[in-house]
Amino acid sequence: MSTLQPAGPSAQASAWLWWGMFAFFSLVLIALVWLWIHAMRRDPGQVSDREAQRLQNRWVVGGGLLLPIVSISVVLVVGIALGQRMLVLPLEDGEPLRIEVTAHQWWWEVRYPDTGVVLKDELHIPAGQPVDLQLISDDVVHSFWVPRLAGKMDMFPGRTNVLRLEADEPGTYHGMCSEFCGVGHARMHFVVEAHLPADFELWLQQEQGND
Repeated sequence: MSTLQPAGPSAQASAWLWWGMFAFFSLVLIALVWLWIHAMRRDPGQVSDREAQRLQNRWVVGGGLLLPIVSISVVLVVGIALGQRMLVLPLEDGEPLRIEVTAHQWWWEVRYPDTGVVLKDELHIPAGQPVDLQLISDDVVHSFWVPRLAGKMDMFPGRTNVLRLEADEPGTYHGMCSEFCGVGHARMHFVVEAHLPADFELWLQQEQGND
């Protein structure tokens, strides 16, 4: 369930952004602490009022304007570039698999269109291939989240949101509702099973054969 153990392109972009922000602002914190300690220990000496005002203006402009502007600009530029990896954009080749996910209090209904396959609290996808989830709520606001595969997406009654999910490798990934939705919210979990593409097709055929 850790976002810092990504297993898909979208989650990897989020992790890169998190680590980049952590490293950048850690350096800013270290620099500010060093300047604070230096200011506490240094000998101010004899400085005229005019010179003191000039130095003060430099720190206000540098620390109060330039540092925040540069920091926010860097985060914005990097964030926009990484955010592109999370968008539901047209694929260069073919169409993604589409799966309908409906949130209920307090369980998940998963439908594979045109197959008749309906699941509860489990989602099966082919590994290494993008999958578009059509998300909707049947009652209150929910939020679909598989931390190791993608960011979370809110689900609203009467409105369909689309989230692109992709797993790099076959495996089991855990998800949950990340929006408080009532007394059963804490138990509203589900699993995502990522199969090799051939195994996924075999699984889908077997499910279609079951009544």
